Amino acid sequence: MSQNMKGESHYTTALDAYPVLKDWVSQYRAVNAVQPKYYIRTFGCQQNEADSEIMAGILEDAGFLPTDSYATGDLILINTCSVRANAEDRFFGHLGSLKQFAGEKGRRIIGTCGCMMTQDIHRSRIEQSFRFVDFIMRPDQISSLLSLIEDGLIHKSIYYTEDRSTKFHENLPISRQRKYRALVSIMYGCNNYCSYCIVPYTRGRERSRKTKDILQEIMHVAAEGIPEVLLLGQNVNAWGKDFADQKQQNFAWLLSKVSEIKSIRRIRFMTSHPKDLSDQLIETIGRIEQIEPHVHLPLQSGSNRILTKMNRQYSREQYLEIVNKLREARPGLSISTDIIVGFPGEELADFIDTIDVMDRVRFDSAFTFIYSPRIGTPASEWYNPIDREVIQERFEHLVELQNEHSLTANMKLIGHNVEVLCEGRSSGDKTILSGRTADNRLVNFIPQDKNRTDASSNIIPATDREGEFIPVHITAAKTFTLLGEEICP
Repeated sequence: MSQNMKGESHYTTALDAYPVLKDWVSQYRAVNAVQPKYYIRTFGCQQNEADSEIMAGILEDAGFLPTDSYATGDLILINTCSVRANAEDRFFGHLGSLKQFAGEKGRRIIGTCGCMMTQDIHRSRIEQSFRFVDFIMRPDQISSLLSLIEDGLIHKSIYYTEDRSTKFHENLPISRQRKYRALVSIMYGCNNYCSYCIVPYTRGRERSRKTKDILQEIMHVAAEGIPEVLLLGQNVNAWGKDFADQKQQNFAWLLSKVSEIKSIRRIRFMTSHPKDLSDQLIETIGRIEQIEPHVHLPLQSGSNRILTKMNRQYSREQYLEIVNKLREARPGLSISTDIIVGFPGEELADFIDTIDVMDRVRFDSAFTFIYSPRIGTPASEWYNPIDREVIQERFEHLVELQNEHSLTANMKLIGHNVEVLCEGRSSGDKTILSGRTADNRLVNFIPQDKNRTDASSNIIPATDREGEFIPVHITAAKTFTLLGEEICP
């Protein structure tokens, strides 16, 4: 049911257990003659985006309407990420800018949530320097969002509770932000404890959602007409390992089950850990057409010495073998990756090993990072920033090489016809459309408007085609995108 079809009685029911919040909403309506608005700012990964969609669903179910800025939000949530230092810095910058909107406590509700809120150091900084915040919420507390807002309104100081939830976010409303893709979390947490990564400490250990709950959510997605699902987990390949019958219910088996749901035409997933990418999973990726012909497979380093220090639990030789098996099972499959430059102790020989793997694999795209120490991880104790200039030079060399590989891979598609799942109008040019191929390449293309008399004129597409599969002829290639024209029927 859409938001504007819900009556006041529905909201009243949703808020019955929260009298203070209910009174706050009622008073707002009485004064302003409209529903209060919420704004969620999300940092970080798709898992955070999925969490934000659940929080948005809860708020809309309680009578809040979405808005698009801090200035117009009556309830503001910032969903944080702790994987990279720049995300943390940006969060505190954004939080500082909210002081101008805070005003008297209770006039506007402000909350912080996400991975950073699991760490004492960040909570303490908020409590000391940003006292206009009403409440702090960890990722495992999302199902208690309305309760935490209620407590934030009651308490004069910032409200935070150590109470932890072991519940999954089941049977909660979800406000999906896309018509073309649904984000579906299949598991939470991580058991790998890579020496540079904070995720196991912020998200906890691996916990797999039950098969019936995942499939039920995806069936709802299909009923809504969304053609693509993105299955999410810190390590999706480990799904089912915490089940008693883990030999049967593993990730390959789950992919097969999802592929049986009618109307789901594309199945994407991330992120895959190389150590858990089994031969059965590779065979499944090769066999089932709905599964995207693309795998995001983080390498992090091409040096066995550094991989050991990272606690990645695979060697460069094993990684290369997995890549060969994937390409053999699914010809034309694209591979993207993550690479860290300047990990503590990295020497020139280690960097050369990484370049060598890049030349051997020729990744279609890569997320490249200069190592960023995360407080609380083993690698942060080894960090020595004295070689920043050398690390920057290595990083620039690596980016230049990857850009060459990405452009070469994209240029191979010039002159070919591809199927693009439209994501809407291009962010850079509202007169053209944008979307992705099955193998996850971004395509900006000129639509063939039925009412167009001059094919060269810049007419804004008359219809909203988000979620539509469109045949496109590729005419040019850039490093990060393909350019094309819609094929006339």
